[in-house]
Amino acid sequence: MRTKSLMSIALLGVAAITSSAAQAASEQVGEVSTAFRWLGRNDRVVVEAYDDPKVQGVTCYVSRARTGGVKGTVGLAEDRAEASIACRQVATVQFSAKLPLQEDVFTERMSVLFKRLHIVRLVDPKRNTLVYLTYSDKLIDGSPQNSVTAVPVPASSPIPLK
Repeated sequence: MRTKSLMSIALLGVAAITSSAAQAASEQVGEVSTAFRWLGRNDRVVVEAYDDPKVQGVTCYVSRARTGGVKGTVGLAEDRAEASIACRQVATVQFSAKLPLQEDVFTERMSVLFKRLHIVRLVDPKRNTLVYLTYSDKLIDGSPQNSVTAVPVPASSPIPLK
């Protein structure tokens, strides 16, 4: 009975990790090696593209440090909290749903359990602009390091709000 309980807990943990990883559908654009490691991958800066799931035609590019070595290669290293973001209109902007004034659009883990990268979409209705903020959080304490970018939407396409 105890073994079944432990297996259930382990399966729930794996399901939670894979479902939250599925939220952040990113595509790696490229990477630059920053420090040589004898074992495992080198430390590097990675650039990833995230398409906004509710705003077609907007892509966010996020650069962030990835820790290498043995821990980084097997996914156990804790990546640094710094990240930079630049979002751009890459096609005609179309909205698939009404947008809240603020929404956590993407999240991705930066360590095994405690740290996550967030990309939040804010709507500035006065200026008809989408503002994207990236930051990381920790279970124990947050990180004040953040980056922000904005995508103006043509006046002919008002942003639909919830």
